[in-house]
Amino acid sequence: MSLRQYEYALAVAEEGSVTAAAERLHVAQPSMSQQIRGLERELGVKLFARTPSGLVPTVVGRAFLREAQVAVNASRRAQATARAGADELVGELVVAVQLGFGTRQLPGALSALRRRFPRLEVTVFEEQSSAELERLCSRGVLDLALMAACHRSPSDAHQLGEEEFVVVLGPEHELLAEDRVELRDLKAEPWLRFDRDSALDGVLLSVLRAQDLSPTTAARVSQTSTAVRWAAHGLGVTLVPASAVPDGHEHLVRPVSPVVTQPVIAVLRQDAGPAETALLELLRAETWPLKDVASSIDMQRGPVDVAGARRS
Repeated sequence: MSLRQYEYALAVAEEGSVTAAAERLHVAQPSMSQQIRGLERELGVKLFARTPSGLVPTVVGRAFLREAQVAVNASRRAQATARAGADELVGELVVAVQLGFGTRQLPGALSALRRRFPRLEVTVFEEQSSAELERLCSRGVLDLALMAACHRSPSDAHQLGEEEFVVVLGPEHELLAEDRVELRDLKAEPWLRFDRDSALDGVLLSVLRAQDLSPTTAARVSQTSTAVRWAAHGLGVTLVPASAVPDGHEHLVRPVSPVVTQPVIAVLRQDAGPAETALLELLRAETWPLKDVASSIDMQRGPVDVAGARRS
């Protein structure tokens, strides 16, 4: 077996066909088919099943592909480390972020990283479950992860700061007249919540239960930006990290009391290379949390009319 065969199998799984995978990797289709068949013979298992929608991994195939991805990532990191020098670095950096964290800080750090290493390719994805992030870190799939909590050793985990959570209200909501919203004043509100296994939904439930509140669910969504935009349409209120609020919605945001924060922890893979080490230092240089959330929000607010509602 070779890493090249692993890459072929991963490409087939992603594309759903040998033809598309061969085109993507710029190899001849017969050669790729032969390599996949040879890999299956050597393993003694069937990796793919043919369906009307294309080739899909079998149960055994999915298990194999997970480990193949780890091996390919490790190979790419080894190559990148070997080529590092004279301000030159090539390869792939895989970053995962707990949903809603670092939305404003990460792009700036990545832009600086790209200016330093222009040939470096970065893959970033958001993960709702902190437990899944922990699992991916422990398997060595990720180069760097941003999360609220982990059980890694101090040498691998680096606290960058904290994310402050804010409430997002509808445009006509009377509490927009307040500088800071008391959570108990939201007891009658319908809530825009997140998927049940989401770390963000866990924060929301924990915060409300601490105030002896039981949330009424208006809807569940998967993305913080969706929750904010739906709140802006008056569907309900929501609680999100301050840095996750999309531009143009700051006037609908208020800090809450009691204050809700979570730590932001950067977890590096073991034997971290120059790319992830550089990204960690760039993230340290970002502001955690955003400077004075309350003041930042206040600057977005218009004057108060006699009824107490904010005007634009």
